[in-house]
Amino acid sequence: MKKFGLYSSRVLIADQLNEGTVIVKNGQIDEFVAGPPQKGDSSITDLGDCVIMPGLIDCHVHINEPGRAEWEGFDTATKAAAAGGITTLIEMPLNSDPVTTTRKSFDEKLVATTGKLHVNCGFWGGIIPQNITDLDDLLKSGVFGIKAFLTHSGIDEFPNVTENDLRQGLPILKENNVPLLVHAEIDASHDGQRLLRENPTSYQAYLASRPKSWEDDAIRMLIQLCEEYDTPIHIVHLSSSNSIHQLDEAKRAGLPLSVETCPHYLFFNAEEIEDGNTSFKCAPPIRERENNEQLWQAVKNGLFSFIVSDHSPAVPEIKELESGNLEKAWGGVPGLQFSMPAFWTKARDQGFSISDVSRLMSTNVAEFLGIGHQKGKIANGYDADLIVWDPEHSFEVTSEIINFRHKISPYIGRRLKGVVRQTYVGGDKVFENGTFYELSKGKVLLRNE
Repeated sequence: MKKFGLYSSRVLIADQLNEGTVIVKNGQIDEFVAGPPQKGDSSITDLGDCVIMPGLIDCHVHINEPGRAEWEGFDTATKAAAAGGITTLIEMPLNSDPVTTTRKSFDEKLVATTGKLHVNCGFWGGIIPQNITDLDDLLKSGVFGIKAFLTHSGIDEFPNVTENDLRQGLPILKENNVPLLVHAEIDASHDGQRLLRENPTSYQAYLASRPKSWEDDAIRMLIQLCEEYDTPIHIVHLSSSNSIHQLDEAKRAGLPLSVETCPHYLFFNAEEIEDGNTSFKCAPPIRERENNEQLWQAVKNGLFSFIVSDHSPAVPEIKELESGNLEKAWGGVPGLQFSMPAFWTKARDQGFSISDVSRLMSTNVAEFLGIGHQKGKIANGYDADLIVWDPEHSFEVTSEIINFRHKISPYIGRRLKGVVRQTYVGGDKVFENGTFYELSKGKVLLRNE
């Protein structure tokens, strides 16, 4: 029997910071004992005034193994997650090779995780035009839901779907009671694309090449499908503030619709991005300050269910770091390790509290995934997935402290608030102050278990 306690003057219980000790027994939270610890109890670690709260949950992470582990693999990604206080992540069906669109490819992915999970990991499956008949079997294998692209994903093996494809797939998802996650951009030819071809290193040209209307048109169609099929639809990484109103109206009407955004859309502004800096390239793009201020207001108003990283790494060669060619560069922000500090750095100035961080980056994600009965709270019987962090202290992001595979990130050189001191997964201390301890303690999470 493994039993120990973690004491702090600030333990997050039911959205309130309380003084007390979290007692952990056999990987679960056994009880919370309010007040100062009993003197002389060697089983209790005194963490001073560091915050103890539920481990973060990130349900939008690209790990790319098997097949493209040179981009990122389970070992490095889950170490980066632990260093960032993330104790559970859900991995996207691309950019691995094969992509996770059949039960066979999902089984290959499970094998690839062996001995490499340092935090818990679940999986999304994918829908492409060629796999509609495979969806039911894929869902019964244990994926948490299905991801779709409405524009080219960047990976030829994962082509985008059409409205007709979704109409065939949505009844299958409804029958299995799982959500459809959608990269909501519908591309159309326009002058912005020509502008980028003529000015491939210009960030403003890249921004013009993927206008807000791409997102707005896609979301309009998805709202219609959500109403028609009464099937949960989740909009990933919302970037366009122009869609806030229509999404808010749809949610107020009671549609089973949810929305996420990412720290990089809230932290950075297009006006600050230098030409040729391809580390900022992502899709949809990081937009102007005014747009992003409206996103912040939408976070305050409760439009977004949660904040997740969309960690999307790649090898340096295809990021076009030397050429600065934003037209050719692979899009994606690698930020898994810095997701919470990046959000907190800006959120604290916007009036958000520590309990807001936990709600938006843990509790709400657990509820969305259907694991809210075991994760996302400090309560008796819950898994002892815990983060210990110092919200007042800051650190500079340098390449030396990065734990994901390639030391590329737009956060490099930035000073962020919120230092992760310890991360526990199932009661095992995986990370403490820059050092990894008990590794390979993460579990595979399957929806049907």
